[in-house]
Amino acid sequence: MRRPDPAHLDPMLYLVATPIGNLGDITLRALEVLRQVDYVASEDTRKTGLLLKHFDIKKPQIAFHEHNEEKAGRRIVGLLQEGQSIAVVSDAGTPGVADPGYTLVRQAIELDLPVTMIPGPSALIMALVLSGLPSHSFTFRGFPPRKSGKRRTFLEIDRDSPHTLVFYESPHRLREFLIDALAVYGDRPAVVANELTKMFETVRRGLLSELIAALDEVEPRGEYVVVISA
Repeated sequence: MRRPDPAHLDPMLYLVATPIGNLGDITLRALEVLRQVDYVASEDTRKTGLLLKHFDIKKPQIAFHEHNEEKAGRRIVGLLQEGQSIAVVSDAGTPGVADPGYTLVRQAIELDLPVTMIPGPSALIMALVLSGLPSHSFTFRGFPPRKSGKRRTFLEIDRDSPHTLVFYESPHRLREFLIDALAVYGDRPAVVANELTKMFETVRRGLLSELIAALDEVEPRGEYVVVISA
């Protein structure tokens, strides 16, 4: 049996939120956990490696992403059952929210393995608050389908929703997404946010038609959060 060690954590699955841009947003508790766990399960080991190096943390990493989630998940569960402690991180933000983590949490719960969360940055919450749209009740829909037909069907589900809607979208499909949103929802107030917490943080507010027109003047870059009024 492992002897008590004040510099070592008890066996546990830790979901650790990491900065979405500005490294200064990492929490003291997140750093403490990353320094003490046995392994770090990373969506992208290269990106996480840079994060760990910045804070002078050296830990073995396990690649854990959407393409190997089942296989890597079994390995992580096995390590937990052996008494190891593991931190799960995504490329940025909160793991399990539009990023790998959900299936692993389900496995841990089903096997009665201890699991907890180290809260921190989340792009969807930041964009929602900065939008100026009602934030007391909202629906997060994640990434919409890539093709217009399926995307419009996806959007139709919330056409009559009384809640503010929040989506993630890639720069390559942002304009097409807004065009489909305009067709489905009408010309509602909306917000497009990107580069949150970074030097060139941008939050554009206006009607959907105005945001579409504004994209003709800029080249979309980075992941976007789109907030649409009910």
